[in-house]
Amino acid sequence: MSVRNSPLTPLAVNQPAASGAWLHQLARATGRIMGAGLLAAAGVGCVPPGTPSTPGQGVRPVEASAATTPVTAPPVAKATATNTATAVFAGGCFWCIEKDFEKLEGVLEVESGYTAGNTSMPTYEQVSAGKTGHTEAVRVRYDPTKVSYPQLVEYFWRHIDPTVKDRQFCDAGSQYRSGIYWQNETERKVAEDSRDALLKSGRFPAIHTELAAASTFWLAEEYHQDYYKKNPVRYNYYRTNCGRDARVEQLWGKP
Repeated sequence: MSVRNSPLTPLAVNQPAASGAWLHQLARATGRIMGAGLLAAAGVGCVPPGTPSTPGQGVRPVEASAATTPVTAPPVAKATATNTATAVFAGGCFWCIEKDFEKLEGVLEVESGYTAGNTSMPTYEQVSAGKTGHTEAVRVRYDPTKVSYPQLVEYFWRHIDPTVKDRQFCDAGSQYRSGIYWQNETERKVAEDSRDALLKSGRFPAIHTELAAASTFWLAEEYHQDYYKKNPVRYNYYRTNCGRDARVEQLWGKP
């Protein structure tokens, strides 16, 4: 039985591209149709209920008794405190990679956003439709005395699938491509050396993760930040059905 016919069946490791989109559509549909009903309360998919946004404005999830209010999502500057540094990664759905990084000792904060695109002030509606060239990404603020950039890169590899192009797990499209976005020459060398060592190891015949100079990081709408904490049932349902952890374990072994 396919996940389309049974919303309680986890996705297979190599699920067709349409499945990720279906999870998203189901989340939107249940949020609109059922409101505070059972499925909306349980939560399904990677898109919180919301309304289309206008260019340059974000959207908030629809509440039972409140109108949707546009929220501007401005770019965020790199942290300047002497005891912190930042790093930018894309690993598919930002809800998931945000949680992964926040478990790592030395990481102070992780923010979800959009990067590597060709428009200003993108909204989730625009990015998820694949119209802006951006990919879902996270900005990791960390204490370099406790965790190094090379350690972040190695940790990142082991929480994604680098063998696929323009997708991660059940989510397909360039807006879900994986990437390491270096901010200086030191980071560039670390990222490239790490990728080359991984290829040389023979673990994977090819790596499709994008390595590129960092560009503007646009902070995602507020409802996406710490989504796994705000909506644990919906988040866990999505993550399980997307097959993320099963595929990571298949590629890298048990953590």
